[in-house]
Amino acid sequence: MRERTQLQTRIDAVKKIMNELADHIGLIEMGEAEGDASIVVESEKALASLKEEAAKKELESLLSGEADANGAYLEVNAGAGGTEAQDWAGMLLRMYTRWAEQHGYKVNLLDQSDGEEAGIKSATIEITGQNAYGWLKGENGVHRLVRISPFDSNARRHTSFSSISVAPIVDDTINIEILDKDLKVDTYRASGAGGQHVNRTDSAIRITHLPTGIIVACQADRSQHKNRASAMSMLKARIYEQELQKREDAKAAAHGEKTDIGFGHQIRSYVLAPYQLVKDLRTEVETNQSDNVLNGDLDMFLEASLAARITKES
Repeated sequence: MRERTQLQTRIDAVKKIMNELADHIGLIEMGEAEGDASIVVESEKALASLKEEAAKKELESLLSGEADANGAYLEVNAGAGGTEAQDWAGMLLRMYTRWAEQHGYKVNLLDQSDGEEAGIKSATIEITGQNAYGWLKGENGVHRLVRISPFDSNARRHTSFSSISVAPIVDDTINIEILDKDLKVDTYRASGAGGQHVNRTDSAIRITHLPTGIIVACQADRSQHKNRASAMSMLKARIYEQELQKREDAKAAAHGEKTDIGFGHQIRSYVLAPYQLVKDLRTEVETNQSDNVLNGDLDMFLEASLAARITKES
């Protein structure tokens, strides 16, 4: 029923565009026949808006992957470099949170390890809503920041790295078998304020999947059982995303390509000094509006990445 609803919504959107196109063309013809310039001008403005809407729907039609319609888990990890890298990781977490909120997605912080002086060592957020994974799946990889460090008394330029990992939220239609003997489960006290109950009990959960080495953690809830359920959901998502990545790598190998889309590969540079430039190294899309990008204006990069992936697959 959910798939039927999604398909019906897409069909209705196309029909709406077709009907409005026919209506405005008819109004323009009528205005020209009757010499009413105001009708022609108004309908031409409406057609320009309709063109933008059609382009948006065309882009959304690219979100046809196996798990594109699902929500997403997004994990940020600071690279080597101490406080500077940890501050950059915190900036990335804020950037993706802002993007998600601007697009009407619900964001839930599941786990966060704070840096010693600033920023974060790592964090995991859950982004729920239609097509969240489809839009964000191309963000897997290493993000590079170049700026005058606010933590350097000599005001020198520093380069920092942080990695982003995105996995789809797995629903009941996807069956992933995980054996208890393959799991190592650790409990620990949640960090942060969170109330007396959180700080005095081992409510946080860390699960290690021994065959793959995947580690997930959750400390969002006061209940250990709820945190364990969330961590297991994240683990299934990571295993599923790993399988999707294997399929993509196999497809790229079959076509004689060397893919650079994946964890551990630098995908985007954010230069804040001596000039302003954010550039995607895969699609060559760039902008000098770095403040807007760091405040969540990522659509140009997400759209280009999605279109590039579809082109490769076809």
